[in-house]
Amino acid sequence: MKVRKKNGSEEEFIREKIVVAIVKAGGSLENARAIAKEVENTFAARDAVTTEEIKREVLNRLKDRDVKAYQSWLSYKK
Repeated sequence: MKVRKKNGSEEEFIREKIVVAIVKAGGSLENARAIAKEVENTFAARDAVTTEEIKREVLNRLKDRDVKAYQSWLSYKK
């Protein structure tokens, strides 16, 4: 699966990028890995997905599992 970035370029989906972002926001490694896998599975049937779609899916799952990390992500990304 390809990820279409804001600048129009594409790259392969790398699950570990989601894991790193969640951990940097203060989430646990366990939650980060689980969320990253779920997000990958959500889009697995598609050829391409945008970074915004990935972000939306990650945040929806993070909000349900770790409100503190969710809020940290939002404040960092502003």
